[in-house]
Amino acid sequence: MTKKDFYSKAEFFTPDEIFDIQKQRFINILNIIKNTKFSNFYQQKILQHNQNKLTLDNVIAKFNNCNDKADFYNLFNQLIPFTTKQDLRENYPDKLCCFDKKNYVRLHCSSGTTGNPTAIFYTKADLDKWADLMARSLFVAGVRPDDVFQNMSGYGLFTGGLGIHQGAEKLGCLTIPAGAGNSKRQIKLLQDFGVTVIHILPSYALHIAEIISEYKKHQFSNLRIAIVGAEPYSEESRQRIQNALGVKVFNNFGLSEMNGPGVGIECQQQNGIHIWEDSFIAEIINPQTCEILPNGEIGELVLTTLTREGMPILRYRTRDLTKILGNDCPCGRNHLRIDRILGRSDDMFIVRGVNIFPMQIENILMNFQQISNNYVIMLQTNPQSNLDDLHIKVEIKNEFFSEDIRQLQNLQKAIESALHDEILVRPIIELVQHNSLPKSDGKVKRVIDLRQK
Repeated sequence: MTKKDFYSKAEFFTPDEIFDIQKQRFINILNIIKNTKFSNFYQQKILQHNQNKLTLDNVIAKFNNCNDKADFYNLFNQLIPFTTKQDLRENYPDKLCCFDKKNYVRLHCSSGTTGNPTAIFYTKADLDKWADLMARSLFVAGVRPDDVFQNMSGYGLFTGGLGIHQGAEKLGCLTIPAGAGNSKRQIKLLQDFGVTVIHILPSYALHIAEIISEYKKHQFSNLRIAIVGAEPYSEESRQRIQNALGVKVFNNFGLSEMNGPGVGIECQQQNGIHIWEDSFIAEIINPQTCEILPNGEIGELVLTTLTREGMPILRYRTRDLTKILGNDCPCGRNHLRIDRILGRSDDMFIVRGVNIFPMQIENILMNFQQISNNYVIMLQTNPQSNLDDLHIKVEIKNEFFSEDIRQLQNLQKAIESALHDEILVRPIIELVQHNSLPKSDGKVKRVIDLRQK
C-alpha cells in the first residue's frame, strides 16, 4: 500500500504529529469543559481528583506548558480522573452535555442495567466527525466509493446501525439499510443488488453462510468484504466466515460512549485494530489497581474523546480487556494497534450483539412470585443456526409447579416476554422443580458459558 492510498492524511501521521494533535485537541476539550455553563461534572471531578489544589485553569496551564510526550501522558495519568458507566448513569439524562439542548441533533442510548441507561448526545459537528471516522475506517478495510454496502445491523437507539450507515454514505457507497434479521430478505438483497460489502454480527455471519451454502456460489461472487463487530468472536470464527462467504473479514471496534463504531478497525494486514489516535487517547490499565500497563500486557481499555464537542468523555473505563500490540504496522500507519477484545472486566455478557448483565435478568425473574430464588443462565451456540442462544433454567416454587401444562406454558411465555422487553433478546426459558438446580455454599455461579469459542 502506498501513502497515496488513503481516505484521510491523518491515517499516516507520524508519532510526533499524532502527539501534537492529541495535545492540541485535548486542551481544546478541557477549554470546552471549563467554559460550559450547562455541566459542572468534570469541573468538580477534576478539582476533587486533585484534592482541591488545582483548578481546571491550573490543569490546562500545565498541559499547555508541557512539550515532552512522556511528560504529557504522565500528567494525563496524574491530573485527569477516570469516568465510569456509573458516572454516566448518575448524570442521566443530560448532565454531561456542554451546550444548550437546541445545539444537539441526535442522541443514542444504551440499555439500562439497574434503572437508568446511558445517553450520548451529538451536535451536527459531532455527527460529521463521526461519519468521517467511520468512512476512514471502511476505506482502510478496503471499501471504496463504488461498492454496494449492505448494513445488516439493527437501527434505532443503538449506535451500530446509523453509525455504520452514515460512514458508508460519506464514503460514497450505495448503502442498503437492510437492518437485522429476516435472512430470506437479506439473501434476496445480496443477490438482486450485487452487494460487495456487508456489515454483520459474527454469529449472524455464520448463520447467513450456512444459508448461502445452499445456493450456487456465482450468485454471491460480487461479495468481497465483511465488516464485523459488536460481539466478541475468535480467529477461528473469522476463518470460518471467510472460507464460507469467500470474503475478507475485518474487525471493527467502537462503543456508544465514544460515539459508536469507528473508534478503530483492522487494516488489510488483519493484525490488530488501529485506534484513531487523532480522535481518541487510548490507555490500558490494571482493572484492580488502575496502574498503566505496558504494551503487550492484557488489561482494561480506557478511552478519551478528543473531537466530540457536545459531550466529551475523559478516561472512560470501557471494561473491555485487550492489550496494545504496538504502533508499527506494515500498512505504514502509526496509530496504535490493539488486540481483538478478549473479554470483559465485569460480568457482562453479549448475546447477538446485545450487552446483557445477569442482574437485569434477576430483577425480572424476582418479580414473578411463582419463581424460587435459584436459577442458572446458560449461553449456548445453536448447532443449527450458529447463533448464540440464551437459555435460562428457573426453579418454580412447589405450590406453583402444577400438572396443568397450559398454566406452566403461560408462565413460561410471560417470563420470556418480560425478559425480552428488558434485554431485547428472546430467551429460552425452562421451568424446573424447586431444589433441582445445584446449590453452592460459596459464591453462586449464575452464568455458564458453553458457546463455541
